[in-house]
Amino acid sequence: MSRGFVKEDDLERAGTDLPERPLSPHPNYVTPNGLKQLEQQASKLEQERVPLALRKEDPVAQQRLAMIDRDLRYLQARLESAIPVEPGTQPADTVLFGTSVAVEDEDGNHHTFMIVGEDEADIAINRVSWVSPLARALIGQKVGDSVIWHRPAGDLELEIVAVHY
Repeated sequence: MSRGFVKEDDLERAGTDLPERPLSPHPNYVTPNGLKQLEQQASKLEQERVPLALRKEDPVAQQRLAMIDRDLRYLQARLESAIPVEPGTQPADTVLFGTSVAVEDEDGNHHTFMIVGEDEADIAINRVSWVSPLARALIGQKVGDSVIWHRPAGDLELEIVAVHY
């Protein structure tokens, strides 16, 4: 498109009209650590927001401010809907929300996963969301039970070898 067909106001507002971050339809269960992380993220964004709000003539600052405001709305909604779960109050022999689960796969490889809330999930550190296929296969099971983890790469049988809170 030629620049002749673009209004100057449109260029200045580019990037400030962002779509909202989608909210999960699932209950927002959180571990104590997950709740703390949400609060810290919101606090960090609030601190970053203050100086940007003063730079009303800077389009780059206004774009970043729009992103921060959107993320703050998301975090506020997640904090308001948070359902804290204290892992230590749950049965110690059953895989439930907040547990660390040690499993052995068909090839004898050992893996440990922690079942956490959606916002706390991070596969890089073996934290899986309670709504993930892996967590759904494990939840409700006990040490010694075998489960089938339905994955895109193919089903994998896992045996639960330990449960820790």
